[in-house]
Amino acid sequence: MKKEVKILKALANEKRLEILKLLDKHSGFSVIEIAEEINLHFKSTSKHLQRLSEAGLIKSNRDGVWVRFGLIEKVDQLLKKISSF
Repeated sequence: MKKEVKILKALANEKRLEILKLLDKHSGFSVIEIAEEINLHFKSTSKHLQRLSEAGLIKSNRDGVWVRFGLIEKVDQLLKKISSF
């Protein structure tokens, strides 16, 4: 049950939902690219990414000095269900 609570808490924030929708369309963005796209300071964006990662909704890959983010499988289906409400 704890995992479900973490996921729901992560989804209960407008900026985090915005990040998920962005990553659904453009996987592989860095924190700076995400921050620019959602018009938020990169430190705040980094904290949101951490919450999403802890909830198991996103993954990250190191690309040289950059960390690139993408959705975990099935999160795109979850986003579609949320959008249908």
